[in-house]
Amino acid sequence: MTITIQDNATHTTAAIESLGAQLVSFKDASGKEYIWQRNPDIWPRCSPLLFPVVGNCRNGRTRFEGEWFEMEKHGFCKESDFTVVRQSDHTVTFRLAANAQTRRSYPYEFVLSLTYRLKNGVLLLDYCVENSDSREICYGIGSHPGFVCPLEKEESFEDYQLEFETEEDTCAMPYDLQSLQFDAEGKGLVLSHTRVLPLSYELFRGDAIYFDSIRSRRVSLVHRHTRRGIEVSYPGFETIAFWTPYGKNAPFLCIEPWNSCAIRSDEDDEFLHRHHVQILKPGETKCYPMEIRIL
Repeated sequence: MTITIQDNATHTTAAIESLGAQLVSFKDASGKEYIWQRNPDIWPRCSPLLFPVVGNCRNGRTRFEGEWFEMEKHGFCKESDFTVVRQSDHTVTFRLAANAQTRRSYPYEFVLSLTYRLKNGVLLLDYCVENSDSREICYGIGSHPGFVCPLEKEESFEDYQLEFETEEDTCAMPYDLQSLQFDAEGKGLVLSHTRVLPLSYELFRGDAIYFDSIRSRRVSLVHRHTRRGIEVSYPGFETIAFWTPYGKNAPFLCIEPWNSCAIRSDEDDEFLHRHHVQILKPGETKCYPMEIRIL
């Protein structure tokens, strides 16, 4: 089932599928599409919700309280059918509660909701996790929207750049494609006293660009000259990654705010020991806001 919401003031629209609560469309008043339209030969998704794990676990499994569980990359939400619990012309809320299927890989009781709301042309997202268990729960959570890039046929991917909210002086953590983990001791792409990262496909030879430490909580993907593009604000998330599949010249870039990440070389297999892991006491709820704005 696909739900479409709209902002009557600006005539922007967004469409979300109940399968995975996945954003499948975000259009401006002219009907211009900003979300990658899926292609199974390149990437069959467009905006999966990452929970209760971000990225992969070592050998596809992890331990919760000492017990082993099989866990697929990015978790089970992308294959879960969410229930619509609230809907109006401009907002919709999707909900997923623990069930027999989720308990096979994640032992905790939880309620996960994702609300989409259009206001003044801005798409506001709110990810909320409720601990409905009798014990503490731990989890990772992240967003993975793919944005059309380039926006026009006569443009190229290299015409675009990322512009951060503030000047950054940080280094990306490289992903080891042989051991399938982030190399915590390695050094990847460096941002040295700059707000700007010019794009090229070659940047993604080693998979995602992941900044474990970054000051900005807003980033824009824009054409260098026309200044058209999108802006993503992620005040609810501690880290961010960028990805497009290397070698495919794919016309999109994913902007991925994360809490947690794929397994790191300096982590063991106990999930609670992962960096940026989220912890909730029984009865607690935590929400993670995010905004997408068309420029």
